[in-house]
Amino acid sequence: MSEYPIVNTDPGVTRQVLADHPELMVVAFRFSEAGAEGKLHEHPHIQSTFVKSGKFRFSIDGVEAEVSAGDTFVIPSNARHGCVCLEKGTLIDSFTPRRDDFL
Repeated sequence: MSEYPIVNTDPGVTRQVLADHPELMVVAFRFSEAGAEGKLHEHPHIQSTFVKSGKFRFSIDGVEAEVSAGDTFVIPSNARHGCVCLEKGTLIDSFTPRRDDFL
């Protein structure tokens, strides 16, 4: 197993690949402060998100919901989504297939 670097993605947000395989990738997104954002975006990958800690407001195809530690949900392929951190925390995202752009 190799160590993956911690990458700054947006102000107050870092990304670190935890594990990868061509068919699956697990990634930690750490939000260090309230107000930090995962900007709206979309991708062809199916994404599953587990809220390890903190509180977030997610928008998925225009539908907003607040989630907190212990919550999990799936974001379909090509759904436009993003989040705002309400309380600092960590999201654990799984992608299928792997996000080669993260390597």
